[in-house]
Order: sequence, then structure tokens, then C-alpha cells
Amino acid sequence: ALLPCMDSGRRYMVCCGKEICSGCAHAPVIDHRGNRIDKVGERKCAFCRVSETEVNEENLKRFKLRMKKGDALAFYGLGCNYFKGRHGLRRDIDKALELWHKATELGCAAAHRNIGIEYLRGSSKSTRKDEKKAAAQFELAAMKGDAMARAKLGDDEYKAGNTDRAIKHFLIAVSLGSEQGLNYIQALFNAGHVSKDDYASALRARQAYLDEII
Repeated sequence: ALLPCMDSGRRYMVCCGKEICSGCAHAPVIDHRGNRIDKVGERKCAFCRVSETEVNEENLKRFKLRMKKGDALAFYGLGCNYFKGRHGLRRDIDKALELWHKATELGCAAAHRNIGIEYLRGSSKSTRKDEKKAAAQFELAAMKGDAMARAKLGDDEYKAGNTDRAIKHFLIAVSLGSEQGLNYIQALFNAGHVSKDDYASALRARQAYLDEII
């Protein structure tokens, strides 16, 4: 089964490097006696059975161990923590970008997308506003299967007047799980730019995606 395409719909398990859907990660866990386990310290990873922790130092240690193994999601996840200033870390956009760049070298699509967003914002010393570099990062993210980046490319094409190319991007985005892509398709259908067949294909693709993640 697929995992949700958005970052909020999945959770990276830093203990073993696996991903799990957020719903499953936060659902009450049942022990071998049938008792619910709601306390973080008593819960274990569904994959490796290592106890979960809220201790910042322990989480950082686990991230570094995964990074030594060349885990792209570890670099990406730690970068997100620096970007948001979570888990006891000081907010540091440049450090986040450094980690995301390493994650892209290891094949992380989401890291390309985040770097692209920062090139659009131009909010850091190391990443000044540059729409061309942003577009290049979104293209790389889309090629690696990032639904949000694919929808962004479609939006860029539509704004440039390339409706047919935009529709192709949106259809791909929908098949990857992008609700935003479907919203664009619906709007273009209502405006008469999308055929009934393409609209129906988008609806089927969206339903197929939902069926896969349930």
C-alpha cells in the first residue's frame, strides 16, 4: 500500500529509517496482554520494536546514526527540524538547506522541493531568490515522484499560458496523490479547458490513490 503523499501524512521512524502513515503512528498501541499503550516512553516502533523517545539528545543521536548509514530521509528529517526549530534545535535555515542538499544527493525528492521553495522565498543567506533555480529543483523533485512539485510545475505552465502542458502535469500530480492537482483539473474543466474524459481519468486516478493508502 502507498503512504500519503504529503509530509504530514507520514512519519519517519528515526530508530530504523522506515516510514509509517501518521494515523498508524499515532494510534494507540496494544501490548501482548491487550492493554493500550498511550505513553510515548512505553511505545515501541512498529518495525524494529525500539522504544520511542521524546528526549531531544536521544533523537539527535538516532538521526546521526541513520545519517552515517547514508539514509536520505534522516538528512531530510533533521533538516526539517532545523528549519522549524524543533526538538531542542535552534532554528537555522542555512543548516536545514545544507542537510537538504545532502538528502538530494541521496535521492530525496522532498528535499529538492523544499530547496525549490526556499529559492522562491530567498529567505536565507545561502539561497537568494532565484526563480530559475527554484524551477530546476521542482523539476528534479517531480521527476523523482513528488506530487506537490508536479502540481507546482503545472501551475507555472498554466500561468505561462501553456494550458496543455499544465494539464499533463496536473494529471500526473493527481495520480501521485495531489489533491491540489485535482482542484486545478476541476477548475480547468469548469472553464472548458479540460475534456470530460480527462476529468473522469483524474477522478479515477484520485480514487485509485485513496484506495491504495487506506
